[in-house]
Amino acid sequence: MADARAMLRAETGAMTTTAVVIDRLEAWSGDGAEGWLWDMGGWHGGDIHRFWWKSEGGGDFHGSASGEVQALYSRAVRPFWDVQAGVRQDFGDGPDTTHLVLGVQGLAPYWWEVDAAAFLSTRGDLAARVEAEYDLRITQRLVLQPRLEVEASASDVPERGLGSGLTHVEAGLRLRYEFVREFAPYVGVEWSRHLGRTADLARARGDDPEAVRWVVGVKAWF
Repeated sequence: MADARAMLRAETGAMTTTAVVIDRLEAWSGDGAEGWLWDMGGWHGGDIHRFWWKSEGGGDFHGSASGEVQALYSRAVRPFWDVQAGVRQDFGDGPDTTHLVLGVQGLAPYWWEVDAAAFLSTRGDLAARVEAEYDLRITQRLVLQPRLEVEASASDVPERGLGSGLTHVEAGLRLRYEFVREFAPYVGVEWSRHLGRTADLARARGDDPEAVRWVVGVKAWF
């Protein structure tokens, strides 16, 4: 029976899996500007303990780009929730900054996928970000996805264009068609706005703190 019990444990929770998820790979246009962005991640491990990596960023079509990459240890603490901790590294046109990361990721009531994290930089700056999205199936292949993202900073960080308090909010709708579950192109619209002191810093640079953009892209996983 020992071999049978070992096989049962392996088949119902002890398996090691690996995945890469491209949540957003898109181009956008709006308010006289154009650009592109990526938002992706993946994991390797079992149901309880996993290594997670995440990366997001973007730029314009003239060569300017910046982004971040995270390396995280993830542990399941509830059936639909993981606690994650690790490091984040910023790169690109902005300052290269390293952060400690502590966050949660999971499935909230009404099937909202939530990813929330706090970031403490090596310079002592504390920030936070919450992302939430929901898949509303219109048909078996056509999916409408509302998405919301809110960011905040505990202090002014002028070199990153951030003021203390709520700094940024994004809200968007994306309509995708799943040719297969692993590949789905989409179109959509997104509204974004800098808030508070961050909006003041944007105006001082000559930027509009509010924007509406049309997006086209692809979501994929393997």
